[in-house]
Amino acid sequence: MQYRPDIDGLRAVAILPVVLFHAGVSSFSGGFVGVDVFFVISGYVIALSLQEDLNQGRFSVWRFYAKRIRRIFPALFVTFAATAAAAYFLLLPSFYIDFSQSLLAASAFVSNIYFWKTSSYFAAEAVFRPLLHTWSLSVEEQFYLFMPVAMYVVYRFLGRRWLLCLLPAILASLALSIYLTSTGPTANFYLLPTRAWELLLGTALALGRLPELRQRWLAEALGALGLALITYAVFAYDETTPFPGAAALAPCFGSALLIFVGKSAPRTRATALLSQRPLVFIGLISYSLYLVHWPIVSFARYQSLDRPDALGTLAIVAASFILAVLSWRFVEQPFRRPRPAITQPRLLAGGVAAVVVFAAVGAVGISADGFPSRMRDFTAVKIAGHDHWNQGSCFLGSNPDHRNWNAEDCTLTPAGGPEVLLWGDSFAAHYVPGIVANAERFPVSILQYTAAGCPPVLTYFSYARPRCTNFNANALQLIEQRGIKSVILSARWTDLQSRGLDQLESTLAALAPFGVQVYIIGQSPQFSTDVQVIAYSKGSRAPDAVDRWRIFFDPAINSELRQYAGTATFINPLQRLCTDADCPYRRGDRYLYEDAEHFSVYGSDLAVAAYFPLLNDPPMVSEQLSGRSD
Repeated sequence: MQYRPDIDGLRAVAILPVVLFHAGVSSFSGGFVGVDVFFVISGYVIALSLQEDLNQGRFSVWRFYAKRIRRIFPALFVTFAATAAAAYFLLLPSFYIDFSQSLLAASAFVSNIYFWKTSSYFAAEAVFRPLLHTWSLSVEEQFYLFMPVAMYVVYRFLGRRWLLCLLPAILASLALSIYLTSTGPTANFYLLPTRAWELLLGTALALGRLPELRQRWLAEALGALGLALITYAVFAYDETTPFPGAAALAPCFGSALLIFVGKSAPRTRATALLSQRPLVFIGLISYSLYLVHWPIVSFARYQSLDRPDALGTLAIVAASFILAVLSWRFVEQPFRRPRPAITQPRLLAGGVAAVVVFAAVGAVGISADGFPSRMRDFTAVKIAGHDHWNQGSCFLGSNPDHRNWNAEDCTLTPAGGPEVLLWGDSFAAHYVPGIVANAERFPVSILQYTAAGCPPVLTYFSYARPRCTNFNANALQLIEQRGIKSVILSARWTDLQSRGLDQLESTLAALAPFGVQVYIIGQSPQFSTDVQVIAYSKGSRAPDAVDRWRIFFDPAINSELRQYAGTATFINPLQRLCTDADCPYRRGDRYLYEDAEHFSVYGSDLAVAAYFPLLNDPPMVSEQLSGRSD
């Protein structure tokens, strides 16, 4: 296979936005699309390699995997070792357990599935997961499982009709990705079926009989368009862009155009730019750079609990490049050169052994509960919170069956007045302890109707929680059957932001015919990590202090929610609890939150007394919570 420096240059174009985006350079808001560029390149390079083996009669699945092990495993497992060592000394037990689980999953190349089940890529907690970036490697490895066999079957039995087989697969995967953009965004981001089209696009470039570019102007135009598409995505996209789906077309087709132009008309300005030595060198170290940069970002953020300033960003980028060069020079290069003593069976056995060893390291960390004895001066405090949410009956699980709910068990206040429905997810449920504590002050009967991960939005659908749709639809039946007069909506609105907060209008439109009074409680504080970690890391332990920290999201979300509230009464918790984006998480020696975002029983009591609707004579505690003196 002929070496193409422009492809290494394209790798540089892929990795630089990723590193700068993760390091905190705000202008590279869509830097995550670099991963999509990598997918297209990988599909192209792998297909060319397999085609060459097939044409020369030396195809072997085991040979293919031996080459992949030589290319991928050394730098990957050295990174695993270094990251595991750092995690052992830095991470608190709960974080070390999560790290161990991710190490086990990453070693088996299923970390994309693990992170799909346990997180969102753009969530605040995601930055404290040092192996989060391995999701993309898992996607590629899963692709490698079927690709060699699929190419052999097409080559041997279907007359090498590559595009006839590839195009339906590309279109099906792309269509699924576009569909899941709104119905299953986290699965869409992490899983192979919705990412396969990006890899297969590169494969089609390698195997398809595409026309040569004979007109110089056309080649120049396509090269410029390819660069423009990637550039547009890098600078125009951000965390709220529904992705991948249709939005991934720009970086992927931009990459495909550059690969095609470099193959058919190698003397264009775009190809010449990509072939410049600095870009080629960055492309050569891009794999190691991808591996090392995210653990550096993660540990730096874990230690500071804040976004890096300009100097911090520079330090992260510099450290990433230094370690990447060392990894490329002393790990990648030596192992990529075949050695007679390392036969194919030994190489395969060594690869399996490495997988087993690091999977075992992860399993030991899990079974040891994160080795709590490592942190002698840290003792986790059991904070009462979600165990007071009436779980299983009034706060249903993440795949709720509304038939398990009944009004008698879920009436929170004893008053015989009009019934009020508290409807939402865990960010509605975390007000329950406070409602119960202040029950005598409510002149109404409040019914708790809540489910994990189910915001009170009628158009909301998730493949991870398919029953949310029926759960929410049943709320309308309850309102009609019981003659409910008021409805209180509360949710983790930051989760809904990527889908569009305007979806709230579907619920308000459906409630209008019932003539109910609607109250919407906006987004309450969310911190970057568990409040006990913040307290431990920052060392603020004065018993008479109101300890504070910055929330991780833009407070403007509540202003946006208010725009969609219409005639509903909107309540902004941040105005009552915080000063700007600075909010208390502890009062004296008592925590207001049980984790990074849900109120503790104590915090719920204070929050309900401060701003919950329909409360008679609320005590003036909001100033005490926010620390305001006015």
